[in-house]
Amino acid sequence: MGTQEELTAIQRLWADYRLPILDALHFADGRSFEVEIDPDVPSGMRVQEQFDLEEVLAEDPDWTTRVDGLRTVPLGDGGVLWGGDGATGSNGFFARLHADLTLVWVIFFQVSNPFCDIRLSGTTAEFRSTSGVAITVDIDDPTRSGPA
Repeated sequence: MGTQEELTAIQRLWADYRLPILDALHFADGRSFEVEIDPDVPSGMRVQEQFDLEEVLAEDPDWTTRVDGLRTVPLGDGGVLWGGDGATGSNGFFARLHADLTLVWVIFFQVSNPFCDIRLSGTTAEFRSTSGVAITVDIDDPTRSGPA
């Protein structure tokens, strides 16, 4: 996976199963986007502005939470989709991981409740939380998960 210096901020956090406490989509390559739950759009989520996670963490390096998986769905490439919770009952996340459990991408919400149901159809997955929040994403690129 590379040395600590070569890793992106999200890869360094994920190595300890930690995520920033931000409603955001993070890619292993270092790209991060603000996201918002929006039941009025087909995907259930709006992808918004891109931001620099390194900058955010420089301002507040402890604004992170440990995450724990509750549901796993295997993918044909050996990787998995994983959904679960954060430190508080309102936190929820879901992610696509490589076979070695390193990150492809991850989405975290502060107020969604844990994501415990995953339904996969081709390259589209629906993640549903214990409070009924439903987010549908293209697992190859969650930024193109439907019209905003």
